[in-house]
Amino acid sequence: MTATLVLLAFVTLERLAELVIARRNTRALLARGAYEVAPGHYPLIVVMHAAWLASLWGLGWANPISPFWLAVFLSLQAARIWVLATLGDRWTTRIIVLPGAPLVTSGPFKYVSHPNYLVVIGEIASLPLCLGLPLVAIVFSLANALILMIRIRAESSALSRNANATTTANI
Repeated sequence: MTATLVLLAFVTLERLAELVIARRNTRALLARGAYEVAPGHYPLIVVMHAAWLASLWGLGWANPISPFWLAVFLSLQAARIWVLATLGDRWTTRIIVLPGAPLVTSGPFKYVSHPNYLVVIGEIASLPLCLGLPLVAIVFSLANALILMIRIRAESSALSRNANATTTANI
């Protein structure tokens, strides 16, 4: 198995594992009285990420790996782990509001309000560049930017309506 196939398999398995964790966390949060905000855009996120992965598999599976872009991507994985570890059982891929829960202000949230979105922006660009696919990086970065404009607006609105709650959304 080539290094490229190992990398693509790793990313695919990572995303699938995150979906399992997110689903479990979402169910637990809803059971504690949380509610979902703006679920209408969520299918767009799923389709965009699935198409991104499919394009990497379809176009990049036999390409060599750029060491520079691999280093960028791996550093983003460390940041992703930091975000997920900081949020713990409050991390999910949906916008979930837990009334009365304080905002998370530790870890990377001490420095930026949406750290996982920054990680995802970097991943969507760096992994295709790692595989020599600049057009894939551009197309999916633009699609992600449009979706994030919708998502961040919805998340910020939910926070402003419920000042004593937190959103646990991070994809």
